[in-house]
Amino acid sequence: MSTEKALHARSESKCELCGAAESLGVYEVPPSSNGSADECALTCETCREQIENPEKVDVHHWRCLNDSMWSQVPAVQVMVWRMLTRLSTEGWPQGLLDMLYLDEGTQTWAQATGEGKSDENAVKHVDSNGAVLEAGDTVTLIKDLNVKGANFTAKRGTVVRGISLVADNPEHIEGSVEGRQIVILTKFVKKAN
Repeated sequence: MSTEKALHARSESKCELCGAAESLGVYEVPPSSNGSADECALTCETCREQIENPEKVDVHHWRCLNDSMWSQVPAVQVMVWRMLTRLSTEGWPQGLLDMLYLDEGTQTWAQATGEGKSDENAVKHVDSNGAVLEAGDTVTLIKDLNVKGANFTAKRGTVVRGISLVADNPEHIEGSVEGRQIVILTKFVKKAN
């Protein structure tokens, strides 16, 4: 029996994560699936796309994990754990994670892709509203700033394009204002949309 047929039989032809019955396909659970039914899950196109493209994740779609977390299939348990971990900052997924039990081998498999590893040592630059800043972003000054050593004032509302981040200080960014490269405190900027 082919892997796909085995997965359809196991899942009653429904996505093993959300229960959808259309656009189903075999998803080989990373990092090293051998293609067998034991290391794959039957998933719909919506789930696959969001698993593979974290920026496209619709948090509300994944409320379905409330049901699929009880699956006895290790490959499904791994994917449920990974998605709940990815979404844990939303609040409700953390409660499900706290209830989810994985045996030691399944837990090791779930963590093998690095999902859930904390980036506590990573320096995060955030603007005055708490939005995370990244190199190349455009920001707007929210306050008149006297630029020391340059004898000018960077006016409130000035747009600074293509900022760079100061690697060892989360409160500093650099940007060009009036043709000069200056250091700006993150608390005085707002990320542009």
